[in-house]
Amino acid sequence: MTQRVSRSPAYEAFAENFSENALGPVRTLGRTFRLSIVSMLQLALDILRGQLKFREAVVMAWYLVSVTALPAFLMAIPFGVIVTIQIGNIINQLGAQSLLGAASGFAVIQQAAPLAAGILLGGAGASAIAADLGARTVREEIDAMRTMGVDPIQRLVVPRVIAAAFVAPLLAVFIIVVGVVAAFYLAVTMQGVGPGSYWLSFGAFASPRDLALALIKAAIFGVIIAVIGCQRGLEAKGGPRGVADGVNATVVVSTVAIIGVNFVITLIYTVFFPLQIG
Repeated sequence: MTQRVSRSPAYEAFAENFSENALGPVRTLGRTFRLSIVSMLQLALDILRGQLKFREAVVMAWYLVSVTALPAFLMAIPFGVIVTIQIGNIINQLGAQSLLGAASGFAVIQQAAPLAAGILLGGAGASAIAADLGARTVREEIDAMRTMGVDPIQRLVVPRVIAAAFVAPLLAVFIIVVGVVAAFYLAVTMQGVGPGSYWLSFGAFASPRDLALALIKAAIFGVIIAVIGCQRGLEAKGGPRGVADGVNATVVVSTVAIIGVNFVITLIYTVFFPLQIG
């Protein structure tokens, strides 16, 4: 006859705390990866079957543009100004003012624009996605959809992924244009750089490949942000407080995720495509 081994309350508390705080994030990460894979497969199936929810995607894309356009403009100007001031001081000391356009364009296009687009979408767009789906979850609308045979991933997740992946590159292009123009204006008026010299160095170092990298990174960030927002929203529980916790977690996790992914993509790009003069 086997005897049940009794465990102390301290051990039970430690095991529960370890499972919740140490293993919980790992399980959440696994569910997020699973949702991303299922969403991509569902997107491919919807394209093949011609069943994409275009209306839902367009409505969500318009909402994302409306809440991020003005912040993107206000964020792009400081990016261009800060880069010009910081790099300009160093370049002036080296006597290479003609390279200011190259440095400003390189920093804004490859790094500032996609990161700013991702942060804006993570702060405004993903939080709205998490709040919307979280409210539907706690009101048991998601369960009702499953009961009626409607797949929430096809109906709700895929259109939001499409919208975020489409809006993020648009934001990146907008930030690039505003940031580069702001950097050009400051370089010409305060740094003593000639307009022709600025654009000549800009064109010598910046290339369409850099712009393509920025757009690809922005699209990837959009997909990541949308998946995280949907996952947090669909798993919300505990009423309004659970929805608020999901929104907060969405902003934090999405920001950390895009910074980490940006580091990996930039490292790979730098290894295979080192900086060259065009």
